[in-house]
Amino acid sequence: MAELASRIQAVRRFNRFYTGKIGVLQDSVYKSPFSLAEVRVLYELAHRQDLTAVQLCRELGLDPGYLSRMLRGFERNGLIAKETSASDARRSLLTLTAKGSKVFAPLDDRSSEEVGKLLSELPPASQTTLVKAMGMIETLLAPSTDQKVPYVLRPHQPGDLGWVVHRHGALYWQEYRYDERFEALVAEIVAKFIEHYDPKRERCWIAERAGEIVGSVFLVKQSKTAAKLRLLLVEPSARGLGLGRRLVEECIRFARQAGYKKIVLWTQSELLAARRIYETAGFRLVGEKRHQRWGREDLVSETWALKLS
Repeated sequence: MAELASRIQAVRRFNRFYTGKIGVLQDSVYKSPFSLAEVRVLYELAHRQDLTAVQLCRELGLDPGYLSRMLRGFERNGLIAKETSASDARRSLLTLTAKGSKVFAPLDDRSSEEVGKLLSELPPASQTTLVKAMGMIETLLAPSTDQKVPYVLRPHQPGDLGWVVHRHGALYWQEYRYDERFEALVAEIVAKFIEHYDPKRERCWIAERAGEIVGSVFLVKQSKTAAKLRLLLVEPSARGLGLGRRLVEECIRFARQAGYKKIVLWTQSELLAARRIYETAGFRLVGEKRHQRWGREDLVSETWALKLS
């Protein structure tokens, strides 16, 4: 209970700081006659189509009576128009009028200017850190809507490989109780990849989502004809998006282009999600062995292989 109480106070302290920083405690926003809620409704109407009052209430968390009075005022001042939906006569669609767009435009510009000013006070690296932290808050507090955020795959760059080692060590300890010796193994694999990197026949893919790294995989040369898939990892926050499957597919595609005849991989029998991905991609189990490593005495290692031709 004491720990929860401390966290509650920390969140409230941040709320007080941030609302004061961006000026939402003022009666009006951006030196305009509009409140924060009114500006937010105008923003939604300016950037989306076919919105209804019911949608605005639900998505913005506004009281229906308060929103109804707000919309009547907008309509009375010629800022919005209502149109009956062609597909459902019971629904009224809200749109900004030309006057409404003209009124909102300077508010939107001022908002961008103020945020730009806030960011310009920070060096670029701190700006990136701030945006990533905000993205993390959004992801944690609204995971269901965040599932819509796409991811991108890119080659590795300085700093990424340290992330790979760190996240393998942290996640495999949390989820499987593999101790620091597993992290040391990952560090050894990563170091070998960098020291002997052959860009024509080897590759590392880093997955990013909303500015955060959420996954990785490596394809390395084992012999002239065989490649090895290594260090497939997907962060818990990005699971369920098909990212693991996509990373494996990229390995297979690149291996074919590089002229390999086969891909092999080494994994553990308890990594069920990864095993399903490998099996779906066409890999077949070709060997298994019981072993004791990384503080565990009940492990079963598996070797899988995929013929490319």
